[in-house]
Amino acid sequence: MPFQNRRDAGRRLAQQLRHFRGADVVVLGLPRGGVPVAFEVAQALRAPLDVIVVRKLGVPTHPELGMGAIGEGDVRIINDEVLWKTGVSARELDEVERRERVELDRRARLFRVDRRRVDVTGRTAIVVDDGIATGSTAHVACRVAREQGAARVVLAVPVAPPQALERLEEVTDEQVCLETPGWFMAIGQWYRDFTQTPDAEVVELLHHAGQARATRTADDR
Repeated sequence: MPFQNRRDAGRRLAQQLRHFRGADVVVLGLPRGGVPVAFEVAQALRAPLDVIVVRKLGVPTHPELGMGAIGEGDVRIINDEVLWKTGVSARELDEVERRERVELDRRARLFRVDRRRVDVTGRTAIVVDDGIATGSTAHVACRVAREQGAARVVLAVPVAPPQALERLEEVTDEQVCLETPGWFMAIGQWYRDFTQTPDAEVVELLHHAGQARATRTADDR
């Protein structure tokens, strides 16, 4: 059991990202579980923190099975193999996407409150989650960061199966992963405490990170 909780994972991940301290980077946490991890990374790197909001598109009859994902900026990833195997029609796919798009927009407004999205144009975007299973959500998150103008996209996670990281090479410039087990069942098995992260905690961490960033900027003047 390598990680006590998400904060512990974030601190340990930050150690492997030390070479980015002082660089022009933005840390982007995947809500909700990825944000506590990303918070620790952002604090250690003295970098701005934001969310990168994406939603899995679940098969209607088996919502836990992802047939793709969507992200801000109308980014859309579809797994044609899952569609073929499950027989999901174009109409069913559109209905799921429409529903998830509403939820994606709601979450973006909820998490950022009245703050603008941190601009990643020309910067290095470090996309952080609490772990990767299939990689579909991370895939679309990295594409969102790229389409928002990031010059480089770095994927940083505490744990992921090797095959998922291989599939993500096409959308990343660099990957940092602490644990790459060959036998992988679920992300939660690698945490002692994998309690669900509530929305309120995400909002609080983003607010706290913003305040800390403003204080550091004032001190540097």
